[in-house]
Parts: sequence; C-alpha cells; structure tokens
Amino acid sequence: SVVIQECYVQNTAREYAKLYAAEAEPLEGFGEVPEIIPIFLIHRPANNIPYATVEEELVGEFVKYSVKDGKEVNFLRRDSEAGQKCCTFQHWVYEKTNGNLLVTDLQGVGMKLTDVGIATLAKGYKGFKGNCSFSFIEQFRALHQCNEYCEMLGLKSLRTTHQKQRKATSTKSKNLPNSSTVKKMVPKKAREHRDFISSEH
Repeated sequence: SVVIQECYVQNTAREYAKLYAAEAEPLEGFGEVPEIIPIFLIHRPANNIPYATVEEELVGEFVKYSVKDGKEVNFLRRDSEAGQKCCTFQHWVYEKTNGNLLVTDLQGVGMKLTDVGIATLAKGYKGFKGNCSFSFIEQFRALHQCNEYCEMLGLKSLRTTHQKQRKATSTKSKNLPNSSTVKKMVPKKAREHRDFISSEH
C-alpha cells in the first residue's frame, strides 16, 4: 500500500540522514545537521483504513527545501542554512551511493524534515526502489550548486564535466566561419531541454 511505501521511504531516508549527521557533526563549523523525523506505521484492524502513519507534529514555518523536479530554486532553500545543508545532504547521498540514489522533496520546519521522497535508478539500489522518477537524479546532477557545507565534507563537484564540455564547444565555435549561427543554436537547445523537464511528471 501507499502508506507502507511512504513509511519505508521516509525511514530509509532517515537512516541516510543519521549517517550524514555522524559524518558532518564532528566537522568544525558545520553545526546542526538536518534530521528526518521517524514515521511509524500503525495497524488498526477494525478500521476501514487498516494502516495509518503517526509522526511528531512539526510546529513553525514549513518550508520545501528541495523540490522534486529541481526546476524551482526558492530563496529560503538557497540562502538558508537548513536549505544549504539539505542540498549538501542530497549531494552526500548521491556520492555515497555512486549516483544510484537521491533523497528528494526535502521539506519541514527548520532542521526537522518529513514527507521526503527517494529517487533510484530504474533497477533500484541494494534491493530498494524509490518512489520518484529516476529523472530527478539527472536533474539534480545538472542543477546542484555546491556550497560551503559540500566543501566541508569534501564532496566532488558535479559541475566539472559539464564545464569541460562547455569550454570545448565554445573554442570549436570560434574556429567555425559562421560562429554566430552556432551561438544562436545553443540556447535554443537548452530551452527545449528545459521544456522537456517541466512537462515530465
């Protein structure tokens, strides 16, 4: 059932968050680490809906720090400490699982997160299959910008390969006689790619 899947996903993400905390907390200057609150499954045999979930109530401003499809960059996420540490958590999990798994949809109050999602590659990861499209992993790779917390953890930048390719294409276009047409084509391709991402759900 969806409820059981939801429990399984959140508690799997919680285990990764605990490992992340164990690695990040001892680092000088890292400070508080986001935690994913536990979600408990209760069975109510007499009820019409036999399974329900129970979790701690979060009081305060509820913020979406990472959006499922990566299109939206909200300022609370980009500029807040919790938002940056959530993005670093995503990068850390991505690196730890060799790009096979990504915790998405990080949201909550301050450093306490709930209702998260997990994207895995189609085949899953170590017998676990996520509840989000694997295209989120590709989008994360393309859109993630490392911050100081990524640097503190020594995470490898995901941008280097893209930059190398970009430099190579820009030098090639200079050698071509009609470089203006080449330049015009590049943003058009980028636009089409963006439309493709936004239309995919």
